Amino acid sequence: MATQMQQARAGRITDAMRQVAEYEGLETELIRQRVAEGTIALCANINHATLEPRGFGLGLRTKVNANIGTSSAYPDLAPELDKLAAAIAAGADAVMDLSTGDDIDASRRAIIAKSTIAVGTVPIYQATVEAIRDRGSIIAMTGDDMLATIEKQAKDGADFMTVHCGVTQATIARLRQQGRTADIVSRGGSFLTGWMLHNDKENPLYERFDDLLSICEKYDVTLSLGDGLRPGCLADATDRAQVQELLILGELVDRAWARGVQVMVEGPGHVPYDQIEANVKLQKQLCKGAPFYVLGPLVTDVAPGYDHITAAIGGTLAAAAGADFLCYVTPAEHLGLPNIDDVREGIMASRIAAHAADIIKGVKGAWEWDLEMSKARKALDWDRQIKLAIDPVKAANYRQARNPGGAEACSMCGNYCAMKIVGQYLGKSPESC
Repeated sequence: MATQMQQARAGRITDAMRQVAEYEGLETELIRQRVAEGTIALCANINHATLEPRGFGLGLRTKVNANIGTSSAYPDLAPELDKLAAAIAAGADAVMDLSTGDDIDASRRAIIAKSTIAVGTVPIYQATVEAIRDRGSIIAMTGDDMLATIEKQAKDGADFMTVHCGVTQATIARLRQQGRTADIVSRGGSFLTGWMLHNDKENPLYERFDDLLSICEKYDVTLSLGDGLRPGCLADATDRAQVQELLILGELVDRAWARGVQVMVEGPGHVPYDQIEANVKLQKQLCKGAPFYVLGPLVTDVAPGYDHITAAIGGTLAAAAGADFLCYVTPAEHLGLPNIDDVREGIMASRIAAHAADIIKGVKGAWEWDLEMSKARKALDWDRQIKLAIDPVKAANYRQARNPGGAEACSMCGNYCAMKIVGQYLGKSPESC
């Protein structure tokens, strides 16, 4: 079966392209053209039966991902399925199953079966866990193990996969020569680096990239080329190792597109505010407009407990500069596994960042949404304001709890509501606006 990119290049419009066009309010032919050229990715594994496809890329609404999954400390699947439901209800466009608990296969299959949104995975996590369990250490893992895990996850219906193909011996040499404050904070990047240094071998995901492409082509998995050398603190941002990895990823984008495999490229985590735009533009240039997926970026290192806010600040600028897909950061980042409330807060923060950027990017409907809210505020139409809110549940709770008796004006202004007073003197009642 042909991939979405292969079909787009052949001039065929798929059901997924039609659904994305309808969701975005754009012409179907425009979606087909951009899928064909690679600037839009439709993450839609042929085996994900419950999926409602979304597009990620040029001219589309900035999308938001939520990370969920079991861990060795919290192996129970049930809370992660609750987080999946909460993420979908909160408006996430994708989730990533980062499970490292007792039964990774069961976790992934359950999440994919219940998810109507795209599901991503990081196969090196499972390959590493199983190598430790079955062979006693990470270093005993083989390239065949990595590819077997990738194929298993693809067969199960994973729509996109983070693969750290750019962590090579050359990249690590750059890292060691320059030095870093926080070294490597990517789990996948650290697993592969440890394996490569101990075995004195090249990264199998880089060496056997054509085998990886064959798996992705078979199931139409979108490659999310991971940033294993992403900066984990501001001091390490935009260093030689990060840029070296990005150069390699740009070359791998070319190779994937030549096979008709869809690609996204992942970007940095901790970045000073004044470097964010440059990072986005560099990625877009080197990777020829491939969709860009960023974690945050986080603009300060000193806000544990509030890192959903630090990420939203950076995410707004990144998306306005051209990033297409924001991975949420929750208040629990750097502190522990997020609970269901953390998931919701993280999604909402990233959705606000994404929407603020969409207004600047001219995404269809973004400006109009804000205008409708302004009109509802002028009219003191509380029901419509709540309906238009990015988080109607929270807005309704605040309104009900802090305005006894459903007062016309909010309790912040009470009898001195600016809109009501000015409306009266201009000859406009709130109801007529």
